[in-house]
Amino acid sequence: MRQQLLGDNHPHVATSLNNLAHLYYSQDRYSEAEPLYLEAINIFRERLGENHPHTQTIMENIKLCCPNSGK
Repeated sequence: MRQQLLGDNHPHVATSLNNLAHLYYSQDRYSEAEPLYLEAINIFRERLGENHPHTQTIMENIKLCCPNSGK
């Protein structure tokens, strides 16, 4: 719903993607979590920059979830 209201690249959409990815991660659904984390990272990088705390947090999340992702 947020994507429809705010557009695909809004930071709030990235936050929702991160939250859903974290839910999947907590359920051991790593292959479903990884693409959502990556999409959230891309949005935050584009909108907020590489060094923004939100971007850095999701980068840490994906390292925990998917250590072999190479991201």
